[in-house]
Amino acid sequence: MIKTLILLISLTLFASEPISPIPTNIKVNLAKAKLGKKLFCDTILSKDNSTACVSCHNLSKGGADSNVVSSGYAHNKGNIQSPTVFNSRYNFKQFWNGRAGNLTEQADGPINNPDEHNMDPQTIEERVNNSQEYKKLFKEVYSTSYITYKQVLESIVEFENALTTPNSRFDKFLRDEIQLTKDEKDGYIIFKQYGCITCHNGINIGGNSFQKMGTFLDYEMQDDYPDRSKITKNPNHKNVFKVPTLRNISKTAPYFHDGSAKNLKEALTIMAKHNLGIKFETEEVEKIISFLKTLDGEQPKILEEI
Repeated sequence: MIKTLILLISLTLFASEPISPIPTNIKVNLAKAKLGKKLFCDTILSKDNSTACVSCHNLSKGGADSNVVSSGYAHNKGNIQSPTVFNSRYNFKQFWNGRAGNLTEQADGPINNPDEHNMDPQTIEERVNNSQEYKKLFKEVYSTSYITYKQVLESIVEFENALTTPNSRFDKFLRDEIQLTKDEKDGYIIFKQYGCITCHNGINIGGNSFQKMGTFLDYEMQDDYPDRSKITKNPNHKNVFKVPTLRNISKTAPYFHDGSAKNLKEALTIMAKHNLGIKFETEEVEKIISFLKTLDGEQPKILEEI
């Protein structure tokens, strides 16, 4: 009965294609993005020179962290799983609880967080202005003799804007360039029929809404999780998080805000139980995973730049 209801709802809501391919012609300031790439990978932005942005967003592993939580200043542990930075330009908000409205606010957060970089704008400016290399690079990009914190953030954001992964097999399918295999296509149909598409849609196949983890069956809550209620102060927003992107999902384990699912099979089983109120058949899980793997895109071109 529940499966039939979900099917009817999904077919009614999404008569047209609910997913859009990533554009292949995004525009970025390459010089500024390359400078941002250097800053993104530089521990100079942390108080004890131990942590860089890349420490929590591994560019060789889907732009995410393979640990349940990341480590920062003085080996302090975070309290939520670090999401991918790839395609983050397409998220409507940043962070799991949406506390940042754009990538500039997002980049500013970890730098000033005492458990992550534990820095401040003044110290950042002092360090980069004491570096002859950065003085030269910023002079070339900004034509300025003094580096500001605003310019540091701007460069990092330009790099993050360049971290898109176009031309996945599914994007090519949407553009009628290729056909999916039977299992891949069946997996997408199941994905839509059971309502996964209700939350995972749009260009980033997520990242465009807040949803509760545990809509059919309660999911474990912990007070220290930075969920949506930490922003809104609304108790009804406990365990409400920004829906994560599914792009490159096969490369970004572990899954969920708590990193509790070690692989896609576990993630699908948990989501079916807690957010759909159903149990997937083994064959259905296998086919959905086949579809999810078609969402792996090309490596961002900026990572190929020297």
